[in-house]
Amino acid sequence: MNRLPGLSVRLKFTLSYAGFVILAGALLLAAVAAFLVRYVPHHEFFIPHPGAFPELAPDRRVLLADFAPIAAVALLLLLVFGLTGGWILAGRMLAPLTRITDATRLAATGTLSHRIALPGRSDEFRELADAFDTMLARLESHVAEAQRFAANASHELRTPLAVTQTLLDVARNDPNRDPAELIDRLQTVNGRAIELTEALLLLSRAGQRAFTPEAVDLSLVAEEATEALLPLAEKHGVAMEMVADTALTVGSYALLLQLTTNLVHNAIVHNLGEGGTVWVATKLQPKTAVITVENTGERLAPQLVATLAEPFQRGSRRVRTDHAGVGLGLAIVKSIAQAHDGTLAVTPRAGGGLCVAVELPVAGPPPAN
Repeated sequence: MNRLPGLSVRLKFTLSYAGFVILAGALLLAAVAAFLVRYVPHHEFFIPHPGAFPELAPDRRVLLADFAPIAAVALLLLLVFGLTGGWILAGRMLAPLTRITDATRLAATGTLSHRIALPGRSDEFRELADAFDTMLARLESHVAEAQRFAANASHELRTPLAVTQTLLDVARNDPNRDPAELIDRLQTVNGRAIELTEALLLLSRAGQRAFTPEAVDLSLVAEEATEALLPLAEKHGVAMEMVADTALTVGSYALLLQLTTNLVHNAIVHNLGEGGTVWVATKLQPKTAVITVENTGERLAPQLVATLAEPFQRGSRRVRTDHAGVGLGLAIVKSIAQAHDGTLAVTPRAGGGLCVAVELPVAGPPPAN
């Protein structure tokens, strides 16, 4: 934004301080002058021996005439003192603001690792500096996450495109190759690319809160998601158990259904196979509505579990199967939960597998008619 040039804050503080000192001095001198006018008579003092102390026999006009240059000198000294003291004090007071300004300029150039780290006890400037440091830390984290996401997305999208290019090159060099086989493989690769693209779009839209909030019962969402994925569970030999208590929250039914579907899908696919189990439960707490999905499976280290909600993480083995997904399942769940002011907690089960819990704000009571 283009602005007209103006005085610096330090100069404004200096002039304000000096003006206050001058005003206080002028009022003091005015009070002295008023005292002289009020209590010094307009005639010579009564002196018993007039010749003994001639300097004690002035009238108030003489006193005021002698007082005027003294007052002028005093005001000049006060002006110099006010300007000098105000400039020094303003500089000391505004020194933290200078550090904040320098940090802001660095951040504007893209350097987000710098921190103000303003020392001293808490005051307005230090609270501003601490808030600015917190903002820089979050921005740095978001930028790093966005860069990792872009790199991973580019890598994931490049894979099906490279496979497609390879299949086309092979078909061009071998005209006798069965075209039906080529079409089937191209269709499979294209399906992977479409699945990844749709997941990326959903992940992008989930964080925009572009939905109309409505009352949603998580138990109904869980039942619908579980029923839809029951054939997949039967194919993998995984048993499903559900305890669905009424748990009302506010949000998008479609997005919450996608959240639950992703959780149940992951629990089925990343399981023991034959003999595995998935537990789905919903419950209502005093302030939150909770949906929990647990599954049997491999033992996972806590360090690995902490990264599973990041994009393109697929557990301990990044091996594609028929239903391995694109590595965005829990990332989408986390984004949808945050869009609903909720939280996602992923913890390893003692016997192997995962326990994933999503807590969402409970729906308030309906308005009275």
